[in-house]
Amino acid sequence: MGFAKNYLLSSLLLIGSTAAAVAHADNWTGYTYSAVSTTAAVQGMERISQRIAKQTDGDLSITLHLGKTLQISSTDITQAVGDGIVDFAADLFFSGNVPIARILNLPLLINNEEQWDKAYAVMEPYLKEGFAKQGVAYLGSYRYPQQTLFSRFEMRGLADLRGRKIRVTSPEQGAFVEAFGGSAITLAGTEVPGALERGVIDGVLTASAGGAKNWHEFLPSNYRLPVNYAFSALIANQDAYDDLSDSTRQALDAIASEEIVKIDAGFVEDEQVQMQSQAKAGMKILEADAAVIEQAQQKMAPFWREWAKSAGADHEKVLAEVLQALGK
Repeated sequence: MGFAKNYLLSSLLLIGSTAAAVAHADNWTGYTYSAVSTTAAVQGMERISQRIAKQTDGDLSITLHLGKTLQISSTDITQAVGDGIVDFAADLFFSGNVPIARILNLPLLINNEEQWDKAYAVMEPYLKEGFAKQGVAYLGSYRYPQQTLFSRFEMRGLADLRGRKIRVTSPEQGAFVEAFGGSAITLAGTEVPGALERGVIDGVLTASAGGAKNWHEFLPSNYRLPVNYAFSALIANQDAYDDLSDSTRQALDAIASEEIVKIDAGFVEDEQVQMQSQAKAGMKILEADAAVIEQAQQKMAPFWREWAKSAGADHEKVLAEVLQALGK
């Protein structure tokens, strides 16, 4: 009886310790809007998942799902994270939930990486605050290359936009197109190739390493006027994030910060590779000169202030801080 009692006690202790270990492990569901696994962004997300599992000995594991593999609309990702439907995500279309972020999307406001860094330094605390109101922890952002004009027709200057239908991904891009006489069209990425082929749209605002990577056969011309940057937020459900141990949370923060830098660098490298490939395939690529960029910036500057005024006093305040940082 003594042996049986001791064996039973040992078994219960073993089961209890195993259950405690299992309970301690966090198994997160990750999601990204991108349906293509080969992009610098998705590869970075995969590295985050692999590194955090290894560094925490499995205490935190993240299973990443590509766009359209879960029943979550691209515009609903932040809400899905806040509601705990997914625990970790990359969201490119979050500005409806965090509208202050649109300042970084304003056309011609930010012209190069140095200016981006200055503007982002101002915006980062406001982004954190905006996501926190959604029940979401903001881990940082990665940036796509500058969005430029790709078209079915040859573009030699801004006057060529007049009367043209251009697919955009934000109201701010739409304001730019309309300022120069074009019509802004909003379409899902999956609809773009057919729309180009049928002449429903005449061009798109994207990057060589972005949409043009898949649609280049329909786009024989690229006018490289830096309209704006697109950026994606890395986010986590706030409750799930807070429930992590201090060491795991710190590891996740550090890994995310490191991988964001690598994603940015990956996009810069891929942009050059894709530009060369597209030129070799016959795409005519024309760089907008400094005078044209200055002209476009002056044209859009009143829109920045009008946009902020219509959005509210808080937007006016933050835009003023960004303009001061940029010396504009």
